[in-house]
Amino acid sequence: MGRVCISSNAQWESVVGYSRAVRVGAHVYVSGTTGIDDEGNVVGDASAQTVRALSIIEQALAKAGARMTDVVRTRIFVTDISQWESVGRVHGEVFRDIRPAATVVEVSKLVKPEMLVEIEADAFIEETR
Repeated sequence: MGRVCISSNAQWESVVGYSRAVRVGAHVYVSGTTGIDDEGNVVGDASAQTVRALSIIEQALAKAGARMTDVVRTRIFVTDISQWESVGRVHGEVFRDIRPAATVVEVSKLVKPEMLVEIEADAFIEETR
């Protein structure tokens, strides 16, 4: 399998030159994903943003032929490290039994001031499927 680019049709994909996800062979790489609704509005607090970001990641993985159970690594960027536990609990609800390698890092800002969380995910699809 060659390179397959997965689009979410976000306006910024063509401007910035990125894809929501890219699949190369059995590997899927999901771009940094924030908690925005279908209209591009940021949703709620850090926990709500994490729930939404993980939902968008799950949709991108599905389009690439992967599942959340295929995720092997996540990177979580937060603008306030004191929110790590609430973000981590949501991550734990999704990945409790999957247990990917994970990193949480504080960053000074995200694209919009109200964005508190951004998550990247890497997945590996087992050949048995």
